[in-house]
Amino acid sequence: MSDRRVSWIDRINGLIELFENTMTGFVSEVGSMVVFATDALRLSFKPPLRYLEVIKHFEFVGNGSVMIICLTGAFTGLAVSYQIYLGFKMVNAVNLVGPTVALGITRELGPVLTGLIVAARAGGAMAARLGTMRVNEQIDALDVMGVNTKQYLIAPRIYAAVAAMPLLTAIFDAMAMLGAWFLCVKLVELDPAVFWDKVQNTLKVRHLFEGFFKSTVFGAFFAAICTYRGFHTSGGAKGVGEATNRGVVQSMVMIIVLDYFLTNMIRIFYLAIGATP
Repeated sequence: MSDRRVSWIDRINGLIELFENTMTGFVSEVGSMVVFATDALRLSFKPPLRYLEVIKHFEFVGNGSVMIICLTGAFTGLAVSYQIYLGFKMVNAVNLVGPTVALGITRELGPVLTGLIVAARAGGAMAARLGTMRVNEQIDALDVMGVNTKQYLIAPRIYAAVAAMPLLTAIFDAMAMLGAWFLCVKLVELDPAVFWDKVQNTLKVRHLFEGFFKSTVFGAFFAAICTYRGFHTSGGAKGVGEATNRGVVQSMVMIIVLDYFLTNMIRIFYLAIGATP
């Protein structure tokens, strides 16, 4: 009995030690990413200014993501509105489908899904591109030529992601509401005047800005994570793949985690100023 008890204690201690090591490594890695991104942004204010690079990467992150955002937004609106309609139909409250979808899309689903999609598409490309440059020694060559690689390669990508994410979120919101309108008005034949009137009376400008604020934070974090992973790639082609995979996965997990904390921060802010969350 005593041997069995010691064995269980050893296992529990091992799990606790593993958890502590994992959390320590995670915090250390997040700190390294924050310092990395902060250095890049600080250096971006020194000449030469890389605004043309920002525009180039903004076109890649923003314009290159519009079609997939429109497609995803429209079908998200269709799917969410249909499920909400089925639920509200049981309690004879189908007129509340529109405002419920509007609040859910603008405050939560819009920024989160936009962040996940753009992190997978643009963030993965950032990590792969920088990782390829690292293993091919192109970044080392830029260092030898006196080019500040953080200012030239990292900062423009972060700025582009931060600027593009709120705009992409607005497109997602618009397409999702069009999808919800199409299902509610054209398919299940709700009154269009009631649909838009309820949405207009419930949805406030601050709800839109909540989503835009979240998407801006998501853009900064996924760009910082993916560029960090790509910039510190090693191990040849295999290392590029691993860096890209880790960058995308960590970005997606971070977006979900951040969404929870940002939602609570916004709620606390509203309570502090005496407004209704």
